[in-house]
Amino acid sequence: MIPAPPASFLIRCPKLGHQIHFGYCEREQGKLPCSRALNCWYGIFNVVGYFKERLDQRQWEEAFSPPTKSKLETLIELIEKAKKRGKSDS
Repeated sequence: MIPAPPASFLIRCPKLGHQIHFGYCEREQGKLPCSRALNCWYGIFNVVGYFKERLDQRQWEEAFSPPTKSKLETLIELIEKAKKRGKSDS
């Protein structure tokens, strides 16, 4: 099995903006890895192989498949819902 980098090895997390160890990335989504883990760690060790050994197909897709909606689409939906909620409260 492919070993994880040692806990003493830190990289800068683009999501959080500070140094983190791989263990955080491995469980950032609860039981699933951070969706950015493949991009952040690919130059450090065989992160694809590491996760392929440990995740089943459903977990892999849930963690690393692109979201069905973009952030902009999600934001627009949330704004529309808030507007509707505001009108119904008046």
